[in-house]
Order: sequence, then structure tokens, then C-alpha cells
Amino acid sequence: MRDLTPWHRLFGIALTDLFTGRPWRVELEKELALKSQRLDVLIIERLPGAAAVTDAAALGELPDGLENLTAHNVLSFKSKQEALDGWAMEELIGHYVTYRKLASIQALSGPSAGEPPANQEPSPAANRLLPEAAFRLYAVATRHPTKLFGQLAPGAQHPTDRPGVYDLDWGSRRIRVIVLNALAKHPRNAPWELFASHLDRIRYGLAHYRPRNLSAHLLRYHLANVHQLELPDMAYTLEDFKLETYRMLIDDFHALSLEDRQALLERMDVADRLRGLDTEEILRRLDPEERLRGLDPEERLRGLEAEERLRGLDPEQVKAWLKRTGH
Repeated sequence: MRDLTPWHRLFGIALTDLFTGRPWRVELEKELALKSQRLDVLIIERLPGAAAVTDAAALGELPDGLENLTAHNVLSFKSKQEALDGWAMEELIGHYVTYRKLASIQALSGPSAGEPPANQEPSPAANRLLPEAAFRLYAVATRHPTKLFGQLAPGAQHPTDRPGVYDLDWGSRRIRVIVLNALAKHPRNAPWELFASHLDRIRYGLAHYRPRNLSAHLLRYHLANVHQLELPDMAYTLEDFKLETYRMLIDDFHALSLEDRQALLERMDVADRLRGLDTEEILRRLDPEERLRGLDPEERLRGLEAEERLRGLDPEQVKAWLKRTGH
């Protein structure tokens, strides 16, 4: 059966969690002007106003291969089902070129300029590019790209001091290649190990992965189920998973579409919907006709003073009723 697991999306969630609280943000999809298209890459971009991180200890906490992050980082990921080949490297270069143009337009046109409308001519500043040193390219592959390495020109492959991490000269660019199945087993590499293809590595990654937000807790549980792995500290995870999902749904309730919110409400009992609501507030939201619908005349009049019951009636009608009833 074809594996329909959305590995790229899960990989993006893991990286988003990895950089939570750090001076970079991760974009899973990047809208590229001037013509609309979305990249099959991730953008790791330094947060506006954040200083460049030069502290070796802080960078050393990141997974192997990311210790040289700069302001703009374009990353491509190839799961166990995909090959990191020459065409993938060419695509990464093409994405980098487009992204560099867009980032330059946004940065040099002003901090609040945003993306220009499609029918608007770029400003003169758009003709200038941010410096090449502000961009780095990364290709992350689950499997070792044996064929790609065999196509490299002599001297184009540069091993680093970390196993599984290489710098490759590809055309005029240097690209950092990170092979997940070949990395050192270390807790800092747990986010990478989640996406390896060897079960011992996946198990190690799940055991040492320390989520930084709720979505990543759910990711950890989901990956454990995808690989049908049972971990000692996940004996109660099914119930935890349900509770955390419910809490996340509650937190994001107002972000749901009207149709989704209505669907959730329709699955609740009327008593559950009304619990905690003030009676007067409920009645204020109803039209008078809706308030009285279903009540018989006695119930409608109960509690009213005589003057209130008679207010608005034609005196002649009252007299006629009294005469007819013998009063």
C-alpha cells in the first residue's frame, strides 16, 4: 500500500517546534510573488530585529548541520520515499533565486511594504539584492544520496566534522547536505532522527525528542503510531493524545470556519450548549415571538399583574368580555 503519510508537512511541524523560542521562524509554504506559487521547501528566517546568533554553545544545541544558520535559510527535504538527486539540487537553487528576489524586494522597499500587488511595478530598490552571504541552502535527505555523490566533480564534496553532514559545491553555490540515516546518535539530533528510516534511529529520536509546544507533542505521538512503536514513557499516551487534542481544539475554536464550529455544536446536547450561560442573556438574544413560542396562554400570563394583562386592550373589548361572562 502506498504510504500516504505527509512527511514534508510533519517535517515542517518538527522544525517549527525546534525553533520555538529561538530567533528564527519557519515557513512551511512560502508565497512567491510576482506570480503566485508555493515552494516545496521550508524557509528558516531570522526574526525581524533579532541579532545574529554567534554563540557557539547556542548554535551547538541545534541538530547537526544547522550550526551555521544565517538570516535566510532555504531547506529542501527528501523523505525515505524520495531521492536527493541532481534535479532536486537544481530545484533548490531555483527556489533560492526566487526567494532571494522576493526577500530583497520586501527588505529594501521598507519594513512594512509586504508583497507588491501583481500589477504593480517593482520599486527601484527591487533591482538590488540582499547580499549572497545572507542566504544558505540546505538539502536534508533520509537516505544517503549515493548517485548524487557519484556525479560530483572531484573536490566538490567537503565532509564536515560531524558524521552525515557534507558541504557540496553545486555550480556557484555551496549547499549543506544532511543525511539523516548517517548522523551521530545524540539527543540534539532527536528532531532529525524522527525522520530517519532505520527503526532504531526513529526509536532513539522519539525517546529523546523534547517537544516545545503542543503541536509537537501530537507529532511525537503520531509518528510513534505511524511506525507502530511502543515506548516506555508512552504507555498512557492514547488518553493524553485525546486530551491534548481536545485542549488544542478548544484553544483554536474561534479559528475554525463557521461550518466547522456549527458541526461541533450540533454534536452537543442542548443542555451542554446552554450550560454556564446566563438566562437573561439567552432571552435577550431571542425575539419576543421566539420567547413565547410553545407556551399556552396561561403560561404566558402567569406572574403578570392585572394591569399588565389588560394593558393595550380595547376597553370596549374588555366590557364585552365581562358582559359575556356574566361579570
